[in-house]
Amino acid sequence: MSFIQVDETNIEREHICCAISDKKGETCVSSKKSWMKERFADGLVFLKLNERGKVFIEYIPAEKAWCPIDADGYIYINCFWVSGQFKGKGYGKQLLERCIIDAKEKGAIGLTVLSSAKKMPFLSDPKYLKQKGFQVADTAEPYFELLYLNFDKEHSRKPRFKTCVKNGSIDQKGPVVYYSNQCPHTDKYAPLLMDAAKQKGVELQLFKLDSMEAARNAPTPFTTYSFFLEGKLVTNEILTEKKFLQYLEAKK
Repeated sequence: MSFIQVDETNIEREHICCAISDKKGETCVSSKKSWMKERFADGLVFLKLNERGKVFIEYIPAEKAWCPIDADGYIYINCFWVSGQFKGKGYGKQLLERCIIDAKEKGAIGLTVLSSAKKMPFLSDPKYLKQKGFQVADTAEPYFELLYLNFDKEHSRKPRFKTCVKNGSIDQKGPVVYYSNQCPHTDKYAPLLMDAAKQKGVELQLFKLDSMEAARNAPTPFTTYSFFLEGKLVTNEILTEKKFLQYLEAKK
């Protein structure tokens, strides 16, 4: 099987792997593709297996990443995913190797990626990455790890989180969601939570991060989607209405 790089020339016809199939999903996929089109000029690379499935790596120069980090000279991996029937066939290794080759050719000093102390939904697997030589550069509450792979030991500068995300807290009380169009699921599920909250008489605050500047100064490392409750970051998992209401009930 071969790999395809999605870019300006083929994005309209290419499947972007994490697409969902219903009508609302199609709208969300469109918003993700629009987000990608605007990032190509910033150096976004989306490399995927030439199959319909979740086998891809997405990365960008860290200076342009929608993540509150200081990591000049690094390439930031937005998303790295191999799932289902494609696991265990070496595709993850091939994708990572291609990313490393590309990063070196572009003069990067290394790779950096958002992960977690233990495997969490929507975050790259820390065990796999550490087996590939990644190390912990920095941490942020409640469970985030910023991993890095340094190509050149002469460049000892490590990536780090910006101070705005270190404590995993915000001033706003009640339920709060920060999200962006980096994932095609968010535009579907965030508004559904608003409806669920209204039915329960709860005020939910939604903050859509619609610019790189906003994302790089957000109170969460995972600007794709983060759920806060009573001022504390609870999860980066994209919530269904049912899970959202379960969190509210647990806080009573």
